[in-house]
Amino acid sequence: MDTQQLALVFPGQGSQKVGMLAELGESFSIIKDTFAEASEALAYDMWDLIQNGEQEQLNLTETTQPVLLTASVAVWRLWCEQGGLRPSLLAGHSLGEFSALVCAGALNFADAVRLVRARGQYMQTAVPVGEGAMAAVLGLEDAQIVEICAQASSTGVVEAVNFNSPGQVVIAGQVAAVDQAIELLKAAGAKRAMPLPVSAPFHTSLMRPAGDKLALALADISVQQPNIPVVHNVHGKTESDPAVIKALLVEQIYSAVKWVDCVETMLAAGITHTIECGPGKVLSGLNKRINKSLNCSNIDSPESLSAALESIA
Repeated sequence: MDTQQLALVFPGQGSQKVGMLAELGESFSIIKDTFAEASEALAYDMWDLIQNGEQEQLNLTETTQPVLLTASVAVWRLWCEQGGLRPSLLAGHSLGEFSALVCAGALNFADAVRLVRARGQYMQTAVPVGEGAMAAVLGLEDAQIVEICAQASSTGVVEAVNFNSPGQVVIAGQVAAVDQAIELLKAAGAKRAMPLPVSAPFHTSLMRPAGDKLALALADISVQQPNIPVVHNVHGKTESDPAVIKALLVEQIYSAVKWVDCVETMLAAGITHTIECGPGKVLSGLNKRINKSLNCSNIDSPESLSAALESIA
């Protein structure tokens, strides 16, 4: 298989679960070694947390973000160690964009682990718990959803924040405005419009204070030109300038995740296979819905690693 046909993708929040990567960790030392590296950066035993901790603790944003980044980097390192084909593009969904940049050599791993923990803290404190909400909307056109959010915004902030696949969009904002939007969306014929179990309205304009803090944190961190291009959520394009990459990471916190655009960019570049590095297969499902011809694999167990390696042989 030609390297130009392969992209590796990295999941965002929601893919974490207690016991994730357990079998890979027992089979391949590089998994636990990567978690040990991250544990040293954060001064707590991250592997013990994901294997023996409580799901509630794992779901705290400031915990979830470094845990998922570490899981993705560990799987990427395993892929490389096992002789996996070098991809021509990388991309990640929200938090996963940081994982992609680490794997592309643009961000130092320990720096990134500390940075995303801080990002989680900033995002959580930008809007007090209980004041923000998110909801998934199925079965309406993007433009309809954007228009209905504009109507409901007389009640408060509500915006379309994740364009995940055709017919699947996530909205977020202040609780009353999200509730109002849900009613209007159902009246407009949405198949489903259901609240999501998250603690803050991610990727809305309400996250601007978090963006300001992230910009300050990024000022002290070195970003290099990626050695594999990364497709960015904000505009669905690749960037090589480290200063632009920093600006995009800040903007991403309060801007919509344009995942459909990211996948369309990969397809236009000739990508035929995507491999999801990390727990679960959320992105594999989205990618398949965006384009049925895509060959989508994921790696979170020894069996799925073998299958992914075979899929590009």
